[in-house]
Amino acid sequence: MSEEIFLMKGNEAIAHAAIRYGTDGYFGYPITPQSEILETLMDEAPWETTGMVVLQAESETSSINMVYGGAACGKAVFTSSSSTGISLMMEGFSFLAGGELPCLLINVMRGGPGLGTIQPSQSDYFQAVKGGGHGDYKLITLAPATVQEMADFVALGFDLAFKYNTPAMILADGAIGQMMEKVKLPPFKARRTEAEIREQCPWATLGKPADRKPNVITTLELDAHKMEVHNLKLQAKYKKIEKELNMHQEINCEDADYILVAFGTAARICQKAMELARAEGIKVGLIRPITLWPYPSKAIDKYASQIKGILTVEMNAGQMIEDVRLAVNGKVKVEHYGRMGGIVPTPNEVLDALKNKFDC
Repeated sequence: MSEEIFLMKGNEAIAHAAIRYGTDGYFGYPITPQSEILETLMDEAPWETTGMVVLQAESETSSINMVYGGAACGKAVFTSSSSTGISLMMEGFSFLAGGELPCLLINVMRGGPGLGTIQPSQSDYFQAVKGGGHGDYKLITLAPATVQEMADFVALGFDLAFKYNTPAMILADGAIGQMMEKVKLPPFKARRTEAEIREQCPWATLGKPADRKPNVITTLELDAHKMEVHNLKLQAKYKKIEKELNMHQEINCEDADYILVAFGTAARICQKAMELARAEGIKVGLIRPITLWPYPSKAIDKYASQIKGILTVEMNAGQMIEDVRLAVNGKVKVEHYGRMGGIVPTPNEVLDALKNKFDC
C-alpha cells in the first residue's frame, strides 16, 4: 500500500498530527500566524471520531490553565499561540514546569515587540530557552525547519514531555507555520484509556482508588527548605535532560573554514547561502540546532579549534548567538547577522554578511 502524501501548511500539519497521536485535548485562542491550528482542529471535529476535546477558550490565560488541569489528570493536552499570546501564558508555563506536568506548547512566532507584525520572526528565542516565566525552570524546545518536522515534532514533543514529566515546546516561526509543503502524516494511534493513564502516570489526579493516598499536585510550598529540595530535584532533572537530549543537523562541516549556525527558516536560507559560498570557493558549513534547549553546545564546540569563524543567522537582533559564544568559550570569533520585525533575510545577504564580518 502506497503511503499518503498531503500538501498542507505547517499549522495544519500540527493539527492533523495531534489528532493522529491520540491527543486528549486542545485548548487555545486564535492569533495570527498560528490560527490554522485551531481552525483545522475545529474543521476536523475529532470529538466525533476520537473523543478529543477541542475548545476555544476566552483568552490565552484561560487556555493555559485548562492545559494545566488536563495535564494534572495525565492527559495528553496542548495549546498554541503566537508571541504576544505566549507572553500571556508565561505564568502557566512556570506552574506546569513547577508541577512537573507533561504537555505540549506551540509558539508560531511573529514580529515584535508589542503587537508587532504578523510576519515571521525568531525573536522569542530568549523567552523559550531562558525560562520566560518566573522561577528556575526550563522547557524542552524543538525548532522545526520544515512542514514535515511540524508534524513529526508533535509526537516527539509529547513523548519527551511524558518521558521527563515536563512541558515541551515547538518553537516555529511564522514562515514555517504558513508555508505549504508535502508532508507524510503519522498513522492514527488510539487515545489511552483511563486504566493506561493510571498505570503510566501514577501521579495523575484521576480520583483516588481505595489502595492509595490522594494524589496532590501543587506548586505552593511555604517551607523554604522543602522548596529548595523541590528545586534541586528539578535542576537534577534538567541536567539529566541536557545529558540525554541533543538534536542537531550538520552539513559540510568537516572541511569548513566557516560555519553558519541557524534554526528554523533561517537555517533553510543558510543552506542556500552555504551552497553559494562554496560555488565561490569559500568553504562554509551549517549547523542547525533542532533542540534549542538543551542546546547542542558540544556539536558546535568540536569545530571551534579548526575553523576561522562562526556566523549565527537569526531573524532577531541576536539571541542564539549568546549560546553559540558560550559553546565555543572564546576559541573562535562568533558574529551575528539578522533581520527584524518580520523581514526574512536572503541567501545573498547572508553570504555578504559572512564576507564582510570575516573578510573572506
